[in-house]
Amino acid sequence: LEDLTRMARMIDDMLFLAKADNGLIVPGRAPLALHELSEQLLEYYRLLADERGIALERHGEGCIDGDAGMLRRALSNLLSNALRYTPDGGCIRVRIGVRDGEVVWSVENPGPAIPAAQRERLFDHFYRVDPARREGGNHAGLGLAITRSIVEAHGGRIACEAADGLTRFRMAFPLARRVPG
Repeated sequence: LEDLTRMARMIDDMLFLAKADNGLIVPGRAPLALHELSEQLLEYYRLLADERGIALERHGEGCIDGDAGMLRRALSNLLSNALRYTPDGGCIRVRIGVRDGEVVWSVENPGPAIPAAQRERLFDHFYRVDPARREGGNHAGLGLAITRSIVEAHGGRIACEAADGLTRFRMAFPLARRVPG
């Protein structure tokens, strides 16, 4: 049953990416408070983080027009990866801020450095920094590709940065035209 569930999830992910690659993903457009969405997901992941002594923090606020379900999936992918690679006792931070007419939403965590030459490839379908590591077979290497597709469908962009023992995934979106409320 676990294998079938994993296979079904992988097929759903591949279908999502095929649609995204062909411009068929059209997100809903409603005003969203990213700090509220972030808090919901941080609360969801808190039990897993607490088991390993990992702190979860959110800083800042910002609003965009977007699809809550899709953006929840994008952040969930980033938080799941951050939890996987953060050493016990570390801290994962979600930061939201407005800069140069954009809302910047990022997830940063301590952990193993990702070589500069491999950072852009992280968003490729099935890509892994270390292909020898299978991580129990539960991760197909599609999460970051899906996250990039979601961000781009919202008119945004995503990048990975790494320096001083931190990895940061930074998403930038157009400002919301309306404020949620």
